[in-house]
Amino acid sequence: MITSAPVSFEYREINSRPTLGSSNLAHEAALAISYNGINQAVMMMSPEHLEDFVRGFSLSNGFVGSVDELYDIRISGSGESFQADVEISNRALWALKRSRRQLAGTSGCGICGVEAIEQALPQLTALSPAPIPNAASFKDLRHKISTVQHAARPSGALHAALYVAANGDISLCREDIGRHNALDKLIGAMSRSATDPRAGFAVVTSRCSLELIQKAVRARFGTLVSLSAPTALTVQWARRLNLNLIHIPHHSAPRLYSPAPIL
Repeated sequence: MITSAPVSFEYREINSRPTLGSSNLAHEAALAISYNGINQAVMMMSPEHLEDFVRGFSLSNGFVGSVDELYDIRISGSGESFQADVEISNRALWALKRSRRQLAGTSGCGICGVEAIEQALPQLTALSPAPIPNAASFKDLRHKISTVQHAARPSGALHAALYVAANGDISLCREDIGRHNALDKLIGAMSRSATDPRAGFAVVTSRCSLELIQKAVRARFGTLVSLSAPTALTVQWARRLNLNLIHIPHHSAPRLYSPAPIL
């Protein structure tokens, strides 16, 4: 596994008595992804768990229908740039060519480079409704997350996506400078370990954007939990697609936005 420790940089405080200090900053690198020799995307991201990311990215963007269509993933490179050479099935490659886009991805936006509105707002198959997690599952969840976000601790610049088991324990955590990258890494790790996405629930520490809803539905999660409030459009899509959507505010009880409350 490729690992990249935070890099220490010196700084000077701007005040009446200038003080020198140093801070650990998160590492960022470019990952170029090709499918069967065809360049598809360049993503700016944290260069850890790259194979998990490629798996999740391929699944959550609909480039492959299942992990069975991912034949091989070869990661190369170092420092500021990495290359992922992915071999997929002929069926998946044909579908990819039909909806092909050149994606220059940033760490902040997961749908940069989309060429048509249909790609930004795709038609997705609704999920089968899943049970709402027990309230006890959310007890001290923010604290639990802080204890497993090891990469974010020294730099403070990383989002996390986590999988919480039915008993309330965090079983997987993936971090990245990009919120959608973190979720892709989690989806990839879960596919590799054959973790049932509906047995527990996923948590994102970031803003809950529409693309995270789309990724969660494609990955067949039953419940997505966000530490930041969702947008109106996000709630509408979650309700339409039968995805349980829960926001955990800092100082109040968890808020269930989807399914719609019955008054």
